[in-house]
Amino acid sequence: MLKKADRNEARRKRHMRIRQRIQGTAERPRLCVYRSNKHIYAQIIDDVSGNTLVSASTLDEESKAEKTWDCDAAKAVGELIAKRAKDKGIEAVVFDRGGYIYHGRVAAIADAAREAGLEF
Repeated sequence: MLKKADRNEARRKRHMRIRQRIQGTAERPRLCVYRSNKHIYAQIIDDVSGNTLVSASTLDEESKAEKTWDCDAAKAVGELIAKRAKDKGIEAVVFDRGGYIYHGRVAAIADAAREAGLEF
C-alpha cells in the first residue's frame, strides 16, 4: 500500500513541476489530462480566470467507448474534447500531461485531439 501512495505522490510532484512552467490563458488555454484505472478525463482550463471551459471523459455518453480503460476510449475522449473546443471557438491549447508519462492513453488523447483539429 505504501508503494502506491508514494507513486501517486511522485506523480503529483511531477505535475506541480510541470505547472510551474505551463499556464493556460484565454487565448491558449490548458488541456489537462487525468487518468484513473477505469476512466480518463480531459479538461480545457483558463488559468487566468480559473474557469473550466470544456470537459470530456469516458463517463460521457457521447464518448461511445465499449471499454473505458483502453486507448480506444482515450481516442474517443480526445476527439470529443476537440469537437467541443471547436464549438466554443478554441483553436490552440497547451497540453498538460498531468505528471503522467506521455505514453499509452495520455498519448492517445493528445494524438486524437490533434487529428480532430486542436493545435498544440
